[in-house]
Amino acid sequence: MHQQYLLPPSYDDLIEPEHLVRVVSAAIDKLDLRPLLRQYKGGGTSSYHPQMLLKVLVYAYTQKVYSSRKIAKALRENIHFMWLSGEQRPDFRTINDFRGSRMKGVIDEVFAEVLEYLIEAGKVKLEAYFVDGTKIEADANKHKVVWAKRKNTYQKRVRQQIDELLKRIEAENEAEQAEYGEKDLEERGGGGEGGSAIDSEKLRERIEKLNQRLRERQQPKKDTQAARKALKKLADDCLPRLEKYEQQTETLAGRSSYAKTDPEASCMRMKEDRGAEKPWPKPAYNVQIGTEGQFITGFSVHNRAGDTPCLIPHLEQVRKNTGGGLPKKIVADAAYGSEENYAYLEQQNAENFLKYNTFYQDTHHYRNPQVLRAHQFRAEHFAHDPETDTFVCPAGKRLHFQYTSRYTTDNGYVSDRRNYECFDCAECPLKSQCTKAKGNRKIRISFRLLAYRSQARANLTSEEGQRLRAERSTEVETVFGHIKHNMSFRRFHLRGLEKVKTEWGLVSIAHNLSKLAA
Repeated sequence: MHQQYLLPPSYDDLIEPEHLVRVVSAAIDKLDLRPLLRQYKGGGTSSYHPQMLLKVLVYAYTQKVYSSRKIAKALRENIHFMWLSGEQRPDFRTINDFRGSRMKGVIDEVFAEVLEYLIEAGKVKLEAYFVDGTKIEADANKHKVVWAKRKNTYQKRVRQQIDELLKRIEAENEAEQAEYGEKDLEERGGGGEGGSAIDSEKLRERIEKLNQRLRERQQPKKDTQAARKALKKLADDCLPRLEKYEQQTETLAGRSSYAKTDPEASCMRMKEDRGAEKPWPKPAYNVQIGTEGQFITGFSVHNRAGDTPCLIPHLEQVRKNTGGGLPKKIVADAAYGSEENYAYLEQQNAENFLKYNTFYQDTHHYRNPQVLRAHQFRAEHFAHDPETDTFVCPAGKRLHFQYTSRYTTDNGYVSDRRNYECFDCAECPLKSQCTKAKGNRKIRISFRLLAYRSQARANLTSEEGQRLRAERSTEVETVFGHIKHNMSFRRFHLRGLEKVKTEWGLVSIAHNLSKLAA
């Protein structure tokens, strides 16, 4: 233990030739890191080289070390980290600043360089692209959440209180009564065309005007005491609450919830909580990845729980990483089979291997009579007569066209649905099996969606489609299993969508290089 070396050994002599740390170092040495180097403007004290810090971070993620303090500790104690850093010892603040600030905005370009390295090594061809998503818990307090429904209730309540206080002030203020007559106040919709809900800016202006008028009045103070008291409540209580709810509305940006400690995280139901007695949504991010040969070839991070609207933004990110082209075949489960996504793949000349929500029912034969009958009464299985533009139900009755309704998705895609109704359901013996409505059977049909589904069904049931469906079950799920179980990555350590995206990019690079070494 205390014996001295005549010549101290080199770290390089103590690390095995095929060790993972050498694979990480060699791979990052071949990357074009100019986008990362541009983050350093020069001047001031000398910085640690970003290439060294990137190597340390990626290798740390392969070793399930995610805390910046633990990475700094490994740089002092672990021979592999010491070899990577050349015995340099940046502290945890430097590591965290590099990961959260320097890497933010360039992680896509760094990942694209890793992807190009895998293509040159012959590991990835970008022919088939298997897509799936999972929820990763955010670094946020699950008990401090703003819910949109609750916020709307409180906001409506405070607006009602404001209306009552303004009525009280109006009754006390004779000057206002003379000015407005029988009209209501502007902020309550009486002074404008159409009317609108009061907001904090209008309320603040109104409070200032009322204050000025009360100061100009010559009556004794006791005559205006009620008005002054109501005005004080408006300024000190209602206005701050209204401003808070408006700020929450802006932060929600159409979402149903957000976490106070990470406002960009939304509450989602986690897969691991499905067996819990009382599952409760947690602040999380929706991570979408695409794989080929169990290498991650594309990723994106979203704060929307549903997978359907995330596919197009995800594939746009893939196009950016690959220089403008998509893989030839896009394979995904039934969560992605929407008209919008099918239309996008058609536009990009990508083969459609997206399941839809009733694919399993359409491709399996049922022996159970009850299930078979329910399958026959689905709207898309009704026979269509193009000459009369009517549908024929299993009972032989016709459903006639009524009107066209238009729907717009979160991504701005517009879809037209044709609505049909049967006018002779009252005495039909099959009505109880056909519909639960008290009136007639109504259906809503998109012929474009039906054509896309027919194309997807033909592709998925072909010999190649069956092979891709079998591969999909072992592609993405295996990668998620490796990251969540083997790498023990179940919760983000950074906050904010951009920083979380950076962290997932590091996880993806670490996974790819670990698989490359294996």
